[in-house]
Amino acid sequence: MRKQFFQGIEDGCSMDDSIGIYDGRKRGKLSYMPTRKFTTEILNAAILGLESQKDKLDVQIAELRQMVDGNRPAPAAAPEVAPRKRRKLSRAARARIAAAQRKRWAEAKKLSGAPAAPKAPRRKRRLSAAGRKAIGDATRKRWAAVRAAKKTKSA
Repeated sequence: MRKQFFQGIEDGCSMDDSIGIYDGRKRGKLSYMPTRKFTTEILNAAILGLESQKDKLDVQIAELRQMVDGNRPAPAAAPEVAPRKRRKLSRAARARIAAAQRKRWAEAKKLSGAPAAPKAPRRKRRLSAAGRKAIGDATRKRWAAVRAAKKTKSA
């Protein structure tokens, strides 16, 4: 039967917008059914329906358990697990761990080489009095040209 299903696909049947379903009467051919377009409304309604069914089933299961256990209350969904106790290390163990870590750091620093001496910071560049005067003169000249252009434009 499975071989016949794939036989229909190999014969050139396309599976574009439909679902191929094996039909025993058609000897290896596929009958096509349009696919369903599920909207969010349909999916949300399905979720609500299934959740309500689940709630009903949970109530019925609880009633059956109560009948079996002889009016004993139903157990909780999941028993709470007590938190694991924190293990304490001895002072000697902590000292061994610290010593091993210091040894690892010393070796890592040795492999990377001695750190280079930090460079002296560059001196801050200062503007000379002549440079400051030149910039101010150029700025005043530009603004004078802007004002003159504005005056000729408005006149």
